[in-house]
Amino acid sequence: MSRIQQLAPNFYCIDTHDLNREQRTSSYLLIDEKIALIETSASPSMPYIVEGLDELHIALEDIQYVIVTHIHLDHAGGSGLFLQNCPNATFVVHPRGVSHMVDPSRLIASAKSVYGTEFDRLFDPIVPIDSERIIEIGHEEVLSLGQHQLTFYHTEGHAKHHVSMLYSATNGLFVGDTTGVRYPEMESESIDLIIPSTSPNQYDPDTMEQSIQLYEKLNATELYFGHFGAYKNPAEAYKQVRYWTPLFLAEGKKALTVSSDFKEQVHFLDTRLKELLHNYLQENGIPKNHPVYETIPFDTIVSAMGILDYLEKKNT
Repeated sequence: MSRIQQLAPNFYCIDTHDLNREQRTSSYLLIDEKIALIETSASPSMPYIVEGLDELHIALEDIQYVIVTHIHLDHAGGSGLFLQNCPNATFVVHPRGVSHMVDPSRLIASAKSVYGTEFDRLFDPIVPIDSERIIEIGHEEVLSLGQHQLTFYHTEGHAKHHVSMLYSATNGLFVGDTTGVRYPEMESESIDLIIPSTSPNQYDPDTMEQSIQLYEKLNATELYFGHFGAYKNPAEAYKQVRYWTPLFLAEGKKALTVSSDFKEQVHFLDTRLKELLHNYLQENGIPKNHPVYETIPFDTIVSAMGILDYLEKKNT
């Protein structure tokens, strides 16, 4: 499968192969009078982005904006490394993300608490960004690229440092993780699978719902996921996040009763989330050997941690 997909004139999706998997994370290239790259994924994804730019005959010196929806490492972890090779680029991020990109030590510590010994393989290196190269983007602020523009919205729920962008060229929304994780393995099937992204440690289902309601008011015609790609049925994405969220939280509450040990709670909840999703898929005719079953565990383990973190904070 090609690593580059043209979504509209001068608008491309580049597969950045997070976790060394195809169709796991997306970067988006917007070619206008000013060229912007949205999402860098983690540092190990840099060769895929550079290869995609080469294929599109875009030099690193031509990139003028590097934009991230939020600062989780699978979206922004490679930004510092990428910017080292883009001398004319400015980094655009939510105001709450600025200090962490200038000094990523807390980001690194947080990711290590989730990924443990796998951290280096998945994310290293994390390169700081000079504060003079950073734009703090405000809610409803507009960034002109030339013929078209991006309008930014602060969209909490997945993280407090999350922004979404409405692209005037397509009336599409860059949603980061606000509308969850989409499984492109299901594109040839009769159903889609989109689950809420509840990773630690700022997940909040109430503010996520508020952000989705904002999306509905904006009336975007398509969504551009961090995980993964363009999706032309926004209403279905909102519906699925709303369907799965209460089910995930209910299982999280059960997990808190089975043990006082966090690792045991995570194991219980991860198992239950996988069972919920597997049952749903099999009830809808998706056979057990379908590739989607290989991808789901990458999400349920992290989602389990975030749900338990949210419930613990809510109970204290």
